[in-house]
Amino acid sequence: MKPTLFHAPDSRSCAARILLEELGIDYELHVLNLKQEQQRDPAYLAVNPMGKVPAIVHDGALITEQPAIFIYLADRFPQAGLAPALDDPLRGPYLRWLAFYGSSFEPAVFDLAMKRPPAPPALCPYRDFDTMLATFTAPLRAGPYLLGERFSAADILWGSALHWMTAFGLVPKLPEIVAYVERVASRPAARKAAADDAALSKAQAAAQ
Repeated sequence: MKPTLFHAPDSRSCAARILLEELGIDYELHVLNLKQEQQRDPAYLAVNPMGKVPAIVHDGALITEQPAIFIYLADRFPQAGLAPALDDPLRGPYLRWLAFYGSSFEPAVFDLAMKRPPAPPALCPYRDFDTMLATFTAPLRAGPYLLGERFSAADILWGSALHWMTAFGLVPKLPEIVAYVERVASRPAARKAAADDAALSKAQAAAQ
């Protein structure tokens, strides 16, 4: 059974589409138009009550939340080699960076963007923005990827997120971040997904 990706161009679900292209598998694309608020339609809320993309349906299972989608797909289709095996020493670091994205990186970035101070240390998931930034840029300086020489699904998630967040000024354009984003975006799967999404975005704009 092919995975179905519930997707919208110019959204965070672009990373999931790149992952599917990197996996080299057939998949179904269910496109939503966010400008028409189709993510709020009852039909989609029946899929994901949060009204967010991406979401994946595969073999009757619904998977939401980007780290969960990435873990699931990379493990479910291991032939692409995008996830270290359970007994691989890199498995722990791989899971660490997937979890760190949602648990520390996004809360820190959006607190800063909304000009909200961090919560008290005992309640804050990321300590402070500078500590969070230094934590995830350390492996980027060593590079070329989060797991050193090995490219993984974690790089697709982070590379896509950093592309958008540096473009909007939410994350500083440090040299190691810029080089990392370019490295991930230059891969054939990322270029194909970006071109396909650009055409899809243009079609949606024309239909407004």
